[in-house]
Amino acid sequence: MLNGLVVFVALASVLLAAASGQMQAVTDSVVASAGGAVELAIGLVGLMAFFLGLFRVAEDAGLLRHLAGLLRPLMSRLFPSVPVNSPAMSAMILNISSNMLGLGNAATPFGIKAMEELDKLNSKTGTATNAMVLFLAINTSALAILPSGVVALRASIGSQDAMGIFLPTWFASGCATLVAITAALLLSRWPRYRLTEPSPIAIGSIPGEEVAGMEDLNAPTPLRSRPLRQWLARAFWLLLFAFFVRTLWASRATATADAITATASAWMLPILVAVLMLYGWVRGVRVYDSLVDGAKQGFQVALRIIPYLVAILVTVGMFRASGGIDLIVAFLSPVTVFFGLPAEALPMALLRPLSGSGAFGVMAEAMTAHGPDSLVGYMVSTFQGSTETTFYTLAVYYGAIGIRNTRHTVPTCLLADIAGILAAVLIVNMMFG
Repeated sequence: MLNGLVVFVALASVLLAAASGQMQAVTDSVVASAGGAVELAIGLVGLMAFFLGLFRVAEDAGLLRHLAGLLRPLMSRLFPSVPVNSPAMSAMILNISSNMLGLGNAATPFGIKAMEELDKLNSKTGTATNAMVLFLAINTSALAILPSGVVALRASIGSQDAMGIFLPTWFASGCATLVAITAALLLSRWPRYRLTEPSPIAIGSIPGEEVAGMEDLNAPTPLRSRPLRQWLARAFWLLLFAFFVRTLWASRATATADAITATASAWMLPILVAVLMLYGWVRGVRVYDSLVDGAKQGFQVALRIIPYLVAILVTVGMFRASGGIDLIVAFLSPVTVFFGLPAEALPMALLRPLSGSGAFGVMAEAMTAHGPDSLVGYMVSTFQGSTETTFYTLAVYYGAIGIRNTRHTVPTCLLADIAGILAAVLIVNMMFG
């Protein structure tokens, strides 16, 4: 489906540009988008290298095995074809957790690692498995607990209720996630997609090979912790907690909730890094060596996704430059206004699955023009916090493992996007309309 969609959008962009006299703008967009895609991929190299290095530390320390064991009941029901003690389970848990906390920088490397591990259980190279589709659908539905980036932007524009989008974001992203899971499971049973479903590779079916991370969860974990390291780790966390409390106390002049949110947003990512590195050190892992080994893999993966990013971002750029988004807005706005979606917020809803930077710019512009605490301001903020850039995520994750036959991924993710937008419109109108 993705192949046909890309061709259709590219041809439609050319026809629209020819009809509206925007051919030069489309030409400029092709050049800029292609260069931007490469710059974006190169920018991911450092993040990929570092966070996959951290993943390797956590894997060597046994943390991933324990995480998978804690969430065994839920994950085994959602992903029955994936062994619960596979590294894929742990990577998916870290990815989903990072997304929920608004740690997008950490979520992407963990998500790509999960896709690589899922691909090891794939008998048909280049074709997405049901587990891959479901994981990507959950990822793009963007279940969010702390939309810190949106809250920070609202506060910077002068919102008196920067955290007012918390409840709408939880509701909208929760609805999107439920629809994503339901659609992925139901569409996987559709005859068209069942015919192309890869059969899972049975564990132990490859002679002479073992699947990494398949240790028995019930087996005792070797105790490699050292008392001195344990005490030093505890002292570190006590000091860090003291600094955190002091930071909150220093910002007591602002609203308490806003101070807590801003502080938590700034601290979460460094704390995640500290947790993984300190846990590995206490467990006796050679942290530096593990970081380097994981970073080598991250560097190679970041370069592999460049062709896929170029294809998606150039196509999206052409469609925007040709006026395709504006045409759809003009066509749909009379209908969407009737359902409570203002015409001023419609471009954000249409652009969000296509372009993260474009949607962010539209959101900032809408809040500046109409006010962050207006109905439009609340709505575009909720769109940003409760949905994800679907086609970018698809290009990055599938591009990392060379998936070309995406099966029911696109309809599943788009249904989740639509559900998130509709839920956001409903809850924002109920609360602020």
